[in-house]
Amino acid sequence: MDTVSQLISQPRMKRRYRSAEERRCIVEKTLVPGTSVAIVARAHGVNANQVFGWHADAYAGFNQLYENGSIQPAPCLAHIRRRFYDLMEAHHSPIADEAVERIAALHAIEKQIRGRPPDERRQIRNSRARPLLESMRTWLETSLSKLARKSDTTAAIHYALARWDAFVRYRDDGRIEIDNSAAESALRAVALGRKNYLFAGSDRGGDRAATFYSLIGTAKLNGLNPEAYLRYVLEHIADHPITRIQELLPWNIVTTVPTASEAAA
Repeated sequence: MDTVSQLISQPRMKRRYRSAEERRCIVEKTLVPGTSVAIVARAHGVNANQVFGWHADAYAGFNQLYENGSIQPAPCLAHIRRRFYDLMEAHHSPIADEAVERIAALHAIEKQIRGRPPDERRQIRNSRARPLLESMRTWLETSLSKLARKSDTTAAIHYALARWDAFVRYRDDGRIEIDNSAAESALRAVALGRKNYLFAGSDRGGDRAATFYSLIGTAKLNGLNPEAYLRYVLEHIADHPITRIQELLPWNIVTTVPTASEAAA
């Protein structure tokens, strides 16, 4: 006797619309240190580019990223400072000297609040950094009116003022850093060695090199000795289940691999 199974069609549930803020909160609540924002967002069916403002520098090659407004630039204060610092060293410019001092005051605030929760950083920045930023902008505009149009100091001030609205974005968002120094430091090894390994051989070789740069840089950020970390991974990856490959990421084996200080000792 044949058995007939009747399929009962369930009424389709109407998909609930969530605002960008709601989707962002969903991703933030399930995000754990070291995981990719894009991957976590994708698991929730969220396009990360549509709900997060990304911290990007003032490099001209990034300009197309900002066209639809989903990615917001946050220029690096270190680049603004560098222009004034070079003038101070080369010409002993009083304006450049004062600009460096004003920027140092902003960095001093960041040093005190580094590592604190984003909301707390935002509150402190608004109470302490906002007056300094407003005063600095007024001072830059006033100084500009006293300088020759084509002087180096004028060019440095124009560089700062042209990016000012984007730069002060860090003041109102505790997730944004005041500069891009951490990322630049992580890529310093690549920049210093680029003449030695100028050619990757192929696109696939470039992809593999980028993977290794990322692993080495992440190992350093987690306090691990990169050589010891890679040795550990190569010794264990062959027998490790592919479904648990994330267990071999640097932040998951910190207690197993020697730290940079231990390796140096």
